[in-house]
Amino acid sequence: MTTATATADAIPESTLPTASPSGDRLRSLEKVSYGLGDFACGLSWNVVGAFLLYFYVNVAFLPAAAVGTLFLLSRLFDAGVDLGVGLLVDRTRSRWGRTRPYFLFTALPFSILLVLTFTTIEGSVGARLAYAYVTFSLLGILYSFLAVPFSALMPMMTRHHGDRMQLGSARAIGTSISVILATAATMPLVGLLGGGNERLGFALAAGIFAALTLAALLNLFFNCKERHHDEVPRGTAIWPQIRAMVRNRAWLVTFLFCTLNFLRFGCVISVTAFFAIEVMKAPWMIGILLPAVSGTLLLSAFIAPFVFKRTGIRKGCIGALLVGIAIHVALPALEGQHVLFLALFLVAAILISLTMTAIFTMAADAVDYHEWRTGIRNEGLLSSGISLSTKIGMALGTAIIAYVLGSAGYEPKNVTDVARAAIRWSYYGWPIGIMVVQIAVMLFWPMDGLHGRIRAEIDARR
Repeated sequence: MTTATATADAIPESTLPTASPSGDRLRSLEKVSYGLGDFACGLSWNVVGAFLLYFYVNVAFLPAAAVGTLFLLSRLFDAGVDLGVGLLVDRTRSRWGRTRPYFLFTALPFSILLVLTFTTIEGSVGARLAYAYVTFSLLGILYSFLAVPFSALMPMMTRHHGDRMQLGSARAIGTSISVILATAATMPLVGLLGGGNERLGFALAAGIFAALTLAALLNLFFNCKERHHDEVPRGTAIWPQIRAMVRNRAWLVTFLFCTLNFLRFGCVISVTAFFAIEVMKAPWMIGILLPAVSGTLLLSAFIAPFVFKRTGIRKGCIGALLVGIAIHVALPALEGQHVLFLALFLVAAILISLTMTAIFTMAADAVDYHEWRTGIRNEGLLSSGISLSTKIGMALGTAIIAYVLGSAGYEPKNVTDVARAAIRWSYYGWPIGIMVVQIAVMLFWPMDGLHGRIRAEIDARR
């Protein structure tokens, strides 16, 4: 097969056919159910991301540096798991399809492990740390068996670009609701259910979140339909597929951009509780700052399709990040003015959330780009790479904050000025630096203006 190449003078997408067979268009129930699938994954992900470091250090009384190593090693191990799950999805054949069996059989054990992860045992520091390693690692492995098939499902559901944008928005809404619930409700639930006992409160709150996760995953299984997938020839060598994946420019940009996004996300949500308590001296701000980090996806999900339709993904993301950087530079001077600080922070969060919505669509578009260049879709493998990027980013982000706390000598009962300064710098410095690199990566996004041409050429081959 002749390999097609992108050109600078691409045919305008508006002049190419974008219609899909009527059977390819999605029902509203499918779009809602797909969004709830991301709610299920995001709820556990955000509870872990926002509060597990706090739980391990302040409730289970584990050393901050040791916790940083725990996050890093567990998530790096997940890297191989994600790729393995992606290859497995491409080779799965069942009466439920390629992705849906994973939702059915993983939902219950994953929900149980979420509760166990937020449960600590009696014993020495070594015993408690070993328990944390086992439960957190198993949770990450099972998350791979949910997140990779979930990402692979979108391009299997439809080839219609407009429906994919709507699925991306539905996914962003699901993520946003999960963030708002996880970050705004966790500590109140811990206080209410635990009655002052944070160990009990975290376990019971995790139980509620686990039940919601289970229900949403089963809904995803029953209501979302696979319509498109190509056969991966049996006996196909693995390494050539992986080489083709890393040479896929659209996938590589999506992978790097997503990794950086979750690196920033991991840093911010891990340090926010410490920042609100120790720097702002306003613990009540946790319930606003944390939901705003990604909760603003709820708003950006509605405006993203209109923005990116006019700007394209590249220009839209770069513009949003530039304004986000400018606001973060201005925020330190406003710490004494809580209302103004929060107002500007919310504006930055909304703009930055546009880039998250873009990632969902970029991941699906990278599958089309892959088929255009290679003739094979490899939805599972490509989606595993994107899932891997979220884990690497979150692992590094959380580990960075844990190591910063450890190196600054942070002690929950005796916080020094050195520790406060480290927390303050981390809250602003890491996000600004990461967003600068994200802009550099987004300059290489190849799909703007090409999607219609790519789909037309793929359809012509068939």
